[in-house]
Amino acid sequence: MLALAGLLTILLVLAAIMTKWLSPFVALAVIPLAASLLLGQGHLAGGFMLQGLEAVAPMGAMFLFAILFFSVLSSAGLFRPLVSLIISATRDDPPRVALGTAILTSIVHLDGAGASTFLIVIPPLVPVYDRLGLDRRMLAAIVAMAAGVGNMLPWGGPALRAATALQVPVMDFFAPLLPVYVVGLLTLLGLSWWMGWRYRRPATASGPAFALAMGQDEDPAPLNWRYWTNVIMVVAVLGAMLTSRLHPAIAFMLGTIAALVVNLRGASAQADALEKHAPAAISMIAILLAAGAFTGILRGTGMLDAMAHAGAELLPASVAGHLPVLTGLASMPLSLAFDPDSFYFGVLPVLAGVAEASGVPAVDVGRAAVLGQMTTGFPVSPLTPATFLLVGLAGIGLADHQRYAIGYLFALSIVMTIAAVAFGVFPL
Repeated sequence: MLALAGLLTILLVLAAIMTKWLSPFVALAVIPLAASLLLGQGHLAGGFMLQGLEAVAPMGAMFLFAILFFSVLSSAGLFRPLVSLIISATRDDPPRVALGTAILTSIVHLDGAGASTFLIVIPPLVPVYDRLGLDRRMLAAIVAMAAGVGNMLPWGGPALRAATALQVPVMDFFAPLLPVYVVGLLTLLGLSWWMGWRYRRPATASGPAFALAMGQDEDPAPLNWRYWTNVIMVVAVLGAMLTSRLHPAIAFMLGTIAALVVNLRGASAQADALEKHAPAAISMIAILLAAGAFTGILRGTGMLDAMAHAGAELLPASVAGHLPVLTGLASMPLSLAFDPDSFYFGVLPVLAGVAEASGVPAVDVGRAAVLGQMTTGFPVSPLTPATFLLVGLAGIGLADHQRYAIGYLFALSIVMTIAAVAFGVFPL
């Protein structure tokens, strides 16, 4: 009974989100609450939801301050000198241009926001690709690969969602994946260089007129004391977080405070900056909190455990033992079928529960999932608005972009899955 109720609850949440009948925030909160009432546990639902909220609150705080930190620094011009430097260093050599594109995107995407990354990177590079007669699909594919690998970072949406759904501290979740992330970066650089050396075809479409203009609107920020202070701040915040000297939420909170004080003078300017950048994070935090309530009810009512044990009984032991690897290999294509909220808050808990009931740590499945699901998969998925911004700025069609880029993105995901096995992140 509990297993069936849990399955129906998750299916309803998936259907409501994917058909856009309800927003993810509403679906994740209301549907499991209704299920608990029907199961006769409505009087306990508030406590279950509170337990879930307490589990995800630190992750929500980290996401909020990470977005504010990088957004303030980006507005202060942190990345503009880097854009100019990389473009000038390419020397109009196609492999250098491709490699520079990958490096630039990887650095700019530290904020974890695909839309802002595409707006910063693509417009100034479109004229470079056009002048050299390089295929704009190559530009879009390289940017997609770099942003996809960058989405694995612990303050990115997929890692946050996976850690939230499994109720694991996000840094504990991500730490074993750090060498896999490095392998992904190196593979990305190798693929980019090869693409620049191999593909030198004419652009398939003329880009929008605003692309060149956007790349020329802003002069590089002066390399003064404020700029170098911002660079030191980034190194200090990431260093404190990755070495566990500070909790990620505290590290980014202190970094945000420092960024506001250094770059903006006066309370009014600082308040304006917060009002400008906070909306990008608020909707995601609301979804994270609703997801906490969702998983809290599923766990508290016993639905999640019941589904896991039922799934373990149906799934052959030989298959369940390989579930992390199978998830890693399928994770990138799954981005074309599931949006991140549906997958990480609906599908992942069931897969993880089945694995755990079969003796495989649940977190292994979560780590496998972030090797592709809305990481390497998000820049080609029609379920993410940023994909349409990417192809629009590059002046290519979505179908052309998908045909060109999916193979590279899938290969990148497979390489990282193999690396995860090699590094012992999860067993073969």
